[in-house]
Amino acid sequence: MRRGDSHWTWSAITFVIFTATLGTFVSRYVSRLADTLESNYGYVPNPEGTKEFLAELAEPRFAQAGRDCMENVKRVDTFLYRYADEAHRAVYGTPFVAWNQGSAGTCVSFGWGVGSYIGQAVDWKQGERPKPPLLVATEPIYGGSRTLGRMPPVTFGGWSDGSYGGAAARWVAGRCRDKEVGGILYREKVGEFDLSSYSIPLSRQWGAYGPPRDVAVAAAKTRAVAVAQVTTWDELAAAITSGYCVPVCSNVGFEATSTRDKFGALPRGGSWSHCMCVVAIRFASNHTDGTPDGALVLNSWGTSWVKGPRWPEDQPEGSFWASKADIEAILRQGDSFAIGGVAFEFRELNHLEWMQPAITKREIALNHSLAL
Repeated sequence: MRRGDSHWTWSAITFVIFTATLGTFVSRYVSRLADTLESNYGYVPNPEGTKEFLAELAEPRFAQAGRDCMENVKRVDTFLYRYADEAHRAVYGTPFVAWNQGSAGTCVSFGWGVGSYIGQAVDWKQGERPKPPLLVATEPIYGGSRTLGRMPPVTFGGWSDGSYGGAAARWVAGRCRDKEVGGILYREKVGEFDLSSYSIPLSRQWGAYGPPRDVAVAAAKTRAVAVAQVTTWDELAAAITSGYCVPVCSNVGFEATSTRDKFGALPRGGSWSHCMCVVAIRFASNHTDGTPDGALVLNSWGTSWVKGPRWPEDQPEGSFWASKADIEAILRQGDSFAIGGVAFEFRELNHLEWMQPAITKREIALNHSLAL
């Protein structure tokens, strides 16, 4: 053995041990993160229930109910979360941030709750509401979608977590068999219940037995009467660019343990039985730097579960862009809906009100010409 061989050997051994230890730590961290995220799902598909709900609608598809939007669609990059941010600042004095469902399978109520809230913020900015909305309460949506909003309706939803899109649509639209119940409530006091803060115990209580009668009736004062199934990219584009959010339910998963790429996107990976909400859309044809087609998915796991670049710079933390192909895979599963007020009408949104730093003068001009 030459002089120094012993030193090299021990250095190599130390390096190997360090690398193995680090690998074990990373593996355990990723596994722990995956386990944590798994408890934050909550989508339980019910294809027959959704099919029965759609059969109740005169125009079940957005291509029918949103015909005006489809015929007049302008493929302009549209960021509906900006309306929510303005409304939130006006009411609460703070920026809008992604909601957090915590360790409960209440994702369907969060997807539909935030979709309702952002839609009402758009209505306010469009002059269709006299004042900005309060945040939407998720507990009544969760409880209603697990009981009277189901097909067939039940009085006891059980203690297991989860719901599905068709039931949430039925509840917020007030289309239950009991016509006096169903709709949208806000984060404020409703009768004896203080809904100003999210409550997992209350969500589970109402998920089992449904919201109390007086709460369910109070929800009927505000309804998202316009709901329609979205199954194609073209329907999604027409809905978002007219100001209507799309809660999406599927088992399509994404790489939650990776970081967003330079365009703010995550790749597809794994299986998520989950509900989220599409709140923005972009079109490759509007850009010259390789920006791809995509839809911005707002998740309900708070702001810190994913890191990496954002596009544009005000993209909400806790959200990610998904490719057109991945979004189409979600929509094909048939449990995603556009959500509106009374009807789906084409609306010219003011796309130049917010100037995103990433956009070029040429792209601004292009977007403006498309909006005309």
